[in-house]
Amino acid sequence: MRICMASDFFYPNMGGVEEHIFNLSQCLLARGHKVIVITHSYGDRKGVRYLTNGLKVYYIPIRVFYNQVVLPTMICNIPLLRYILLREQIDIVHGHSAFSTLAHETMNVAKLLGLRSVFTDHSLFGFADLSAVVTNKFLEISLANCNHCICVSHTGKENTVLRAKVHQDKVSVIPNAVDTAYFTPNPCRRPNDDETINVVVVSRLVYRKGVDLLAGILPKLKHLPNVHFIIGGDGPKRALLEEIRERNNMQDRVVMLGALEHAKVRDVLVQGHIFLNTSLTEAYCMAIVEAAACGLQVVSTKVGGIPEVLPTSLMILTEPTVESVYRGLREAIRREVEKKQITSSRYMNGSIDGLVPTPSRTSYTGLCAFERNQIVANLYNWNNVTERTEKVYRTALCEAPATLELMMKNCLKSGVWPFVLVISMCHLILRFLDWFVPRQHIDVCVAENPFLSPDYDRQRSSDTVGLTGTTVRRKREKFS
Repeated sequence: MRICMASDFFYPNMGGVEEHIFNLSQCLLARGHKVIVITHSYGDRKGVRYLTNGLKVYYIPIRVFYNQVVLPTMICNIPLLRYILLREQIDIVHGHSAFSTLAHETMNVAKLLGLRSVFTDHSLFGFADLSAVVTNKFLEISLANCNHCICVSHTGKENTVLRAKVHQDKVSVIPNAVDTAYFTPNPCRRPNDDETINVVVVSRLVYRKGVDLLAGILPKLKHLPNVHFIIGGDGPKRALLEEIRERNNMQDRVVMLGALEHAKVRDVLVQGHIFLNTSLTEAYCMAIVEAAACGLQVVSTKVGGIPEVLPTSLMILTEPTVESVYRGLREAIRREVEKKQITSSRYMNGSIDGLVPTPSRTSYTGLCAFERNQIVANLYNWNNVTERTEKVYRTALCEAPATLELMMKNCLKSGVWPFVLVISMCHLILRFLDWFVPRQHIDVCVAENPFLSPDYDRQRSSDTVGLTGTTVRRKREKFS
C-alpha cells in the first residue's frame, strides 16, 4: 500500500501526535509499505526531507495561521496537494488530529481524486463552549466522507461518535504504543539514599493539564522534606508554579527543567520514583505509559480515557480535585517507603507524615521497575498497533470510490448547505487542473524505498568506518 500521513503537527514540533505519526510510519515502512508525510513548513525547513529509513516528508510552503495550524482555505492548496498525491501514487490518505486543517484539506482532495481516507482523532472535546461547537461541526463535515475513523480509547470513540455524528461501525479503537526497548528503567539514576523520594511531572504547563491542581498540592507537601519534585515542560502556567515554589521556600526541592526534547524525557523519568499526572481531560495519556515503562508508580486523575490505559497494579486513580490527588500521592509515597524499607531490611528514622508501613497493610503491589516495564511491553507495542491499522486500511480499500453526488449528499446531512458549494468548487478546480496539468505529464516517483533495499544496506555497511570503538558514517545526499 502507498500511504500518505497528513497533519499540521510533525517534526521538528514535538508532541504525542508527532510521535504517533513518526512511529507508525516507521513500522509501516518496515512492513514493506510506502509512506510519505505531508505537513507545513517549519521555519527554513521547506521542500522534501528524508528521515529515518527513508521516510519522505513534504514540508509544503504554507504560512501558519494559529497555534501551528494553517489557514483553512479549502481551495488554495489543491494544486500542490493534487500534484503530491498523484506523483506519489497514493492509495490512502491518513489524517491526524481534529485541530489540523491541513489533514482535513488533504483528505477532502483525496476523496475527490477517488482515493480512500482514514482519520485518527487524538483528543477529547466538549459540547458547550463556542470553540467546541465550531470545531465539532467542522469535524462532522470533514468526516462525512471519510472511509474510517480511529480513536485511541473507547472514551474517545464515544466522544467522536457523539460530536461528529459518525456511525459507530465506522470507528475503531487502536491505542497508542510506546517503545519499551527505549523507555527502560535505570534504578541507578535514582537517589542512592533510603529517604529521598522523587516525584516527576512531565507535561505542558497549561490549564488543560491540571497545573492548578499541582499548584495546590505543592504547599501540602512542604512539611515532607524527603519528597522532591522534578517538573519538566513549559507553558503559560509555569509562572504559577514558580510563584508557589518561592512562596513556600521549596526552591531546593522543586526543580523546574523547562521545555524538554522527547529524546531527553526518558533521562528525566528514570530519576523518579513516582509519576504524577493531573490532566483535566485526556483521550489517551502517553506520558503515563512512558513513565510506567520506566518503572515509576503512576498517580493520575481519573478523566477521559485514562482509566483504560493502565491496570490498577501500575496506577493509582484519583478524582480531579486537590484533596483527592493529594491522598493518591500520599498513598504512592507510602508504598515507596514500604518498598525502600523492604529492600534495605530496616526502617527509616521517623516517618513521612505518619505513613510508616505496618505488616497489616498489604496494598503495596510489590512490582519492581522491570516487571512494570514488561507489563507495559505486553500491553502496548507498535507492531500490534501497525497490524490493526493495516486492517483498517484494507477495509477502506475494499470500499468503492466516492462519487461527487455521494459526497454532496453526505455534506447535506450535516446541515451546512453552503459547504456543498465548497465541494463543488474543489471539484471544478481539480477538473481544470486535469486539463491544465494532465496526469500523464506528472513525473511519478518510484514505489520502492531505496533506504530499505538490500543493496542500500550493503552500500551503507561498506561506507561505515570504525574508529576506536565508535562508528562514523559518511554523509550521502539522496535526491529523487
